[in-house]
Amino acid sequence: MTFPAQVKIPATYIRGGTSKGVFFNLTDLPERCQVPGEARDNMLLRVIGSPDPYGKQTDGMGGATSSTSKTVILAKSDQEGHDVDYLFGQVAIDRAFVDWSGNCGNLTAAVGSFAIYAGLVDPARIPDNGICTVRIWQKNIEKTIVAQVPITNGEVQETGDFELDGVTFPAAEVPVEFIAPVDPSEAMFPTGNVVDDLEVPGIGTFKATMINAGIPTIFLNADEIGYQGTELQDDINNSEEKLTWFETVRAHGAIKMGLISDVHEAKSRQHTPKIAFVSPAQNYVASSGKEIKTSAIDLNVRALSMGKLHHAMMGTAAVAIGTAAAIPGTTVNLAAGGGERGAVTFGHPSGTLKVGAQACNSDGNWVVEKAIMSRSARILMEGFVRIPENSF
Repeated sequence: MTFPAQVKIPATYIRGGTSKGVFFNLTDLPERCQVPGEARDNMLLRVIGSPDPYGKQTDGMGGATSSTSKTVILAKSDQEGHDVDYLFGQVAIDRAFVDWSGNCGNLTAAVGSFAIYAGLVDPARIPDNGICTVRIWQKNIEKTIVAQVPITNGEVQETGDFELDGVTFPAAEVPVEFIAPVDPSEAMFPTGNVVDDLEVPGIGTFKATMINAGIPTIFLNADEIGYQGTELQDDINNSEEKLTWFETVRAHGAIKMGLISDVHEAKSRQHTPKIAFVSPAQNYVASSGKEIKTSAIDLNVRALSMGKLHHAMMGTAAVAIGTAAAIPGTTVNLAAGGGERGAVTFGHPSGTLKVGAQACNSDGNWVVEKAIMSRSARILMEGFVRIPENSF
């Protein structure tokens, strides 16, 4: 019997924010994988190690969590005023599915660095020392993102003293700006309301802010659904009943947001929308053992990603948090104390994060000019990833 050989594909394994992913330069991919389609999806599934009925991704690069089952494809941009095109694929763990419906805000922090390493940024724009402004076109959602990448002696500076809760070691700070995360022509609030009554058959009706900024997100009030807002992963992820509850609510929220037409479609759209719950600031102990005081935060937020409570906070959900906090009357804004807010610091399972947003009301419609937060990124490994040649 003849078995297939393995093929080598140039790849780089990078941590960006509180996520990790396998990064590719588009031109390094096998020719049939350089275009969207079944071959590309199958290649990425095999690289990550999905689908895995054991839920471990042992035979791939994935880490068996939503934060580590990620892939990125970069290419030199043909969009005017942009350096690089950034395409993100969220790989399902137990199913043969790659979700292309949204962005990963955490890995965005690594896009600028990798673009420079991969020669996708004009060398004339890279200073010997200082900051390189990398202009990113996010292809999944067709938005502009700007990453401020520190440069030392002509090379990306990855080490530093910037601490990010959810990441063990300090690194260099990378400020990231999400420019116009909601186009003026788009509905930031798909229902037209900053707060809705979300009716979920068989479960109940809940106050919810459903917003499309950074990534479509549903924000519930913690006390209304039986939580404190200080929960850690084990408080929810160890209960299939609780996870099923959140997934059911998420599916009905997706219908109300116009993202799907039937609850069964939610199974093939796990990446979006996200579902989260908020509460006023409360003391709690983060997963690292760090004590978080009410004096250090404006509110608590817990969010689920790919069916599980996230260990920290998704970058795109942080954009949604910052945007919603800036708009009076949303569940997020009210949990933070109400009023006008240009930035909030929120508590998540791993610690705290500050995010700012510039929002204004124009003729009755809310417009966000940009959302800003800081992340860090570090290359963990570079070289080749190997997969059987018949995988794609």
